[in-house]
Amino acid sequence: MQAIILAAGEGSRMRPLTTSLPKVMLPVAGKPLLEHIILRAHAAGANRFVLVVGYGADAVRSYFGDGRRLDLRIDYVVQDKQLGTGHALMAAQSLAEDRFLVINGDVLPDVASLREMACGGVAVSAIKVDDPTRYGVFTEENGCFKSVVEKSANPPSNLANAGIYLLERSIFDILRAAPLSVRGEYELTDGLNLLAAKELIRIVELKSWLEIGRPWDILAANEILLKDLEPQMLGEVEPGATLKGNVAVGRGTIVRCGAYIVGPVIMGEDCDIGPNCYIRPTTCLGDKVRIGNAVEVKNSAIMSGSKIGHLSYVGDSVIAERCNFGAGTVCSNLRHDRGNIKSYIKGERVDSGRRKLGVIMGDNVMTGINTSIYPGTVILSGFRGLPAAIHRGLVFSK
Repeated sequence: MQAIILAAGEGSRMRPLTTSLPKVMLPVAGKPLLEHIILRAHAAGANRFVLVVGYGADAVRSYFGDGRRLDLRIDYVVQDKQLGTGHALMAAQSLAEDRFLVINGDVLPDVASLREMACGGVAVSAIKVDDPTRYGVFTEENGCFKSVVEKSANPPSNLANAGIYLLERSIFDILRAAPLSVRGEYELTDGLNLLAAKELIRIVELKSWLEIGRPWDILAANEILLKDLEPQMLGEVEPGATLKGNVAVGRGTIVRCGAYIVGPVIMGEDCDIGPNCYIRPTTCLGDKVRIGNAVEVKNSAIMSGSKIGHLSYVGDSVIAERCNFGAGTVCSNLRHDRGNIKSYIKGERVDSGRRKLGVIMGDNVMTGINTSIYPGTVILSGFRGLPAAIHRGLVFSK
């Protein structure tokens, strides 16, 4: 089976985490999101992949290469301009086989449902959601797909479009005939609406599904995926360090005396942990991360090359690459009234839906000593903080 994965976009709603990496390469539970998608599709029977790349294409190519490392084949096509999902799929026409899976690069389906999709005719995937106003939703007739209704204040169903399809080459002619959307783009969903007028399209309801569309979705994904973490010990643990539960320690990592780590926790390669620190469950550390003396980290994603200076606290936060915390930096994660934390998407203040959320921090940020960061704060890449600073809201680079 062939799978075409649409991975060309930056992921503007994920800013500032996508300053130097495309969304598909952001780490989730120790691997880039795209690797999780590929491995699940491979487990469902796909062994030939076409990755449609654009923003950050070099990062994708250098990591995955020709796919041999994963025992599969990967080819690439470039979508030079991001003109919609239909346009992205059309970029892959020259490499498309007679029948193929199409998977959006920001969704993670369960393997069993992917297998079910592959076992019949043309199909779309759906997931039942509590708030269908956030999604395009399907209408159906006699159990078959009838149309997609894009985000609406009064959605006709709670069957959200899950972004995975089984299609045939006929879709390319239909996409060329589809009208441009109001955004001036070629949308795959418009093509599906036209296709439904000509043939029956199955709806496969997924058993499980993760969407990584907002920065804090990384935390939610880690919480789910780390439940299946297998413990691994490739580094060094000094006498006097305590590891409880499922903990994965990468090659070259040292866990120093007095460190207390409660899994599930992933540590990448060449990390320096402790002494006398506390790492709490569902924390993911990238490669070459430094966790200093008397630091506490809870339910956070800290990406490669970042350093958390001594006497600091990081709770429910997403820290991008190569950040440096001055000693005594505190990322608070809870309102006194226990209300939902508000944060920022593309500069607009939104409800995260989370009762606990710390900071979303871009690449190459440096905080001064004794810095305080309010819940839900977003700090853009390259920011340089002053000692004893208080950061709240949307913090711009200097």
